[in-house]
Amino acid sequence: MGSLILVVDDEADVEMLFRQQFRHDLRSGRFTMDFARSADKALQRISDLVGESLILILSDINMPGMSGLELLPKAKAARPDVPVIMIMAYYGPAARCKRINWMGMRSASIYPASGWSMRSGPSWKSARSCPH
Repeated sequence: MGSLILVVDDEADVEMLFRQQFRHDLRSGRFTMDFARSADKALQRISDLVGESLILILSDINMPGMSGLELLPKAKAARPDVPVIMIMAYYGPAARCKRINWMGMRSASIYPASGWSMRSGPSWKSARSCPH
């Protein structure tokens, strides 16, 4: 049983982008990736993975139906041991800060796809945070 990363995004091309970005890690077996096209499908997949080595959930914020922000507490309730990282495209500062404060988070950062890697983490030069 290997390490699994669950990616939640309603955009069809996200799977191809992630598989391309992490192709070396996937080929080497460092981890596997599974993709859910909605928060509801992600919750079902999370419940199917009980006892398996789910190491990370990456979720888009803006999705039809249940948003990533609505998914977050449900995913944490189901798997409190698994970190959840919210991914978002450019997001206006006022709306971003409002949502961050609503969730009780201290800050959130936005990273361009090229500024982040599973090995080295975010490129802090490209990160923008919401001050508290």
